[in-house]
Amino acid sequence: MSVWDDLVGQEPAVEVLRHAVEHPGAMTHAWLLTGPPGSGRSNAARAFAAALQCTRGGCGECHDCTTTLGGTHPDVTVVATEGVVIRAETARPLVELAQRSPSQGRWRVIIVEDADRLNDTSGNALLKALEEPAPRTVWLLCAPSPQDVLVTIRSRSRSVALRVPPVEAVTQLLVTRDGVDAHVAEVAARAAQSHVGIARRLARDPEARARRSAVLAIASRIRGVGDAVLAAGKLVETAQADAKAATEERDAAERAALLHQLGADGAATLPPAVRGEVRRLEEEQKRRATRAQRDVLDRAMVDLLSLYRDVLVVQLGAGVELVNVEHAEAVRALAADSTPEQTLRRMDAVGQARTRLSGNVAPLLAVEAMAVALRPQG
Repeated sequence: MSVWDDLVGQEPAVEVLRHAVEHPGAMTHAWLLTGPPGSGRSNAARAFAAALQCTRGGCGECHDCTTTLGGTHPDVTVVATEGVVIRAETARPLVELAQRSPSQGRWRVIIVEDADRLNDTSGNALLKALEEPAPRTVWLLCAPSPQDVLVTIRSRSRSVALRVPPVEAVTQLLVTRDGVDAHVAEVAARAAQSHVGIARRLARDPEARARRSAVLAIASRIRGVGDAVLAAGKLVETAQADAKAATEERDAAERAALLHQLGADGAATLPPAVRGEVRRLEEEQKRRATRAQRDVLDRAMVDLLSLYRDVLVVQLGAGVELVNVEHAEAVRALAADSTPEQTLRRMDAVGQARTRLSGNVAPLLAVEAMAVALRPQG
């Protein structure tokens, strides 16, 4: 057993990280782990952190390994934003933390997931810690690509690129680790385009598979502007419901814990100071819900892109396998009902909608514009 076992298809990156653990001269104070969604950036960061703390280089069984991977090691801090950006008030305490010596472990490790969400203010707050690192502190920054990170941070970090793992590797992981049927595992791995987390959810959750099928059905259902508007509204409504379901219970627990901490449990009227704290919590929860909704919508658009990719494969007679093997009949029908040029225009419309969402355009407007562009032309 090893901390690296779940990093399927990442042998080159693992080799670099292993070498740094085993050869102190290869270590550096800041690492930038990059790769597309599903490549396992966060898992790689946690595995690297565990290996740095472990006296055996990442055995996966000792106290240091298990607590690091479980998120409870006192010298490993993980920053995972649930907002649209990582704010300065989140970044500044990390600078102070980075100057402290490790309390129990061999290193103080600070993992920043979504380092691409650092803005100029929060990025500049971290810059000093990266320029003048403490002797036993290591920063592990995760982002989709080096270009997504502020250049001042990128230039002070060693970059390690991860890749999308092969479908076969993800399938085997689902079979051996999760006990999933081999056929279901392969279908899920292809549908998730080798994103391990999404593949696992699709393989284990029939409702997740049903929601994805409903998204793909949009492509065949839209015949006019009216259909497009209705489909867009339904898609946004579903995203809102999914985001609410994912955050509602946690929001209520956070509010109850805050009121208890402030001694205001069951109070009919909250004092002004307490109201201020509650308002700040609600604002943070609102930002988290906004990001959750956008993430759900973006995933739906990625699924649509995979469908149109399959349509284009059929139209061009390319000798490659489909991503959506269980929707082959719908793919062939769409291919027969349109031209490659139309398919490319539809893919452009989906890509533009993703860009608009990342630019804070109102979700319904972005999705409606996309849906209208998906209708048959002429």
